[in-house]
Amino acid sequence: MDSLALLDQAQATHHLQEDDLLQLIEDQTINDALFAAADRVRQKYVGNEVHLRALIEFTNICRNNCLYCGLQCQNRAITRYRMDPGQVLHLAQQAAQYGYKTVVLQGGEDAFFTVDRLVPLLRQLKKLHLAVTLSIGERPRADYQAFKEAGADRYLLRIETTDQALYEKYHPGMSFENRLRCLRDLKELGYETGTGILVGLPGQTSRSLARDILFFKQLNADMIGLGPFIPNPDTPLKDAPAPQLTPALKIMALTRLLLPDINIPATTSMETLEPNGQIKALQSGANVIMPNITDEKQRRLYALYPGKNTAAAGTPLLYRRQLEARLKAAGRSVSTSYGGHVSKHSTP
Repeated sequence: MDSLALLDQAQATHHLQEDDLLQLIEDQTINDALFAAADRVRQKYVGNEVHLRALIEFTNICRNNCLYCGLQCQNRAITRYRMDPGQVLHLAQQAAQYGYKTVVLQGGEDAFFTVDRLVPLLRQLKKLHLAVTLSIGERPRADYQAFKEAGADRYLLRIETTDQALYEKYHPGMSFENRLRCLRDLKELGYETGTGILVGLPGQTSRSLARDILFFKQLNADMIGLGPFIPNPDTPLKDAPAPQLTPALKIMALTRLLLPDINIPATTSMETLEPNGQIKALQSGANVIMPNITDEKQRRLYALYPGKNTAAAGTPLLYRRQLEARLKAAGRSVSTSYGGHVSKHSTP
């Protein structure tokens, strides 16, 4: 079928086969039409409001050795830090004062943050009338259940790639099946569940990307975070090819067409590659931005990839005001709701 006809089909039915996705991923002549279609679907299903989530990067200590990640345990070039619960609570209080409705607690897989340490913090966060998203990696089901009972609303656990061989190559000592188990547990426990991928990993193919998108749909994901792979000079993948924004935008746009009502962030990595990368993403299907409110010193140390910390320079309050002005100029507005998956009618 002609690529433009496939786009029409995707807009109308929100279904495509693997070979259809493959064709659209590889067809570079339909990029503008694809982005426009995703933007129309976004507007129809989730509107023009942009949900802002306050990101708190509360530890850069990680037990894992993911080969693409600057936080990998074998990276001796970075200084490690860990916030105490009081620091996290203080930042969350600031987020509430700035007008955020959601905080995102993101960190490496730091064994210090046990259930006994996190549950009291989650209960304190809920007293601020915030929705709480966790992004802290693989845990036993019992931990996920305890966090949910303490008030966690959402959980982001990126699959990074659904190509099992590629996953295991870049995640030494980790299990692809356990990653899937975690995502199933999160769904079954009632979390708004997010996942996502890196676009541009060495060895990744167009077909594996097509399968990634179909995996998102099979999982019935509530949010998808994806962005371009940016090589970190302190990792084994430091010599990988230079990243590009367009391939990531294409996968994001196709994801919007197949999962029309989910939340999709315009990621910091997109802004790192191009000055208006996040705005381009918002015009290609995205509807979420996660401003970083971590203190500047610690923000610099959360070095996933080079250039990450220049995308949201300045104080958190100043950045929010600048972002609101940029969104207004782009014809978008900041949401005042908690911004859950619209089909879930979620509240904090």
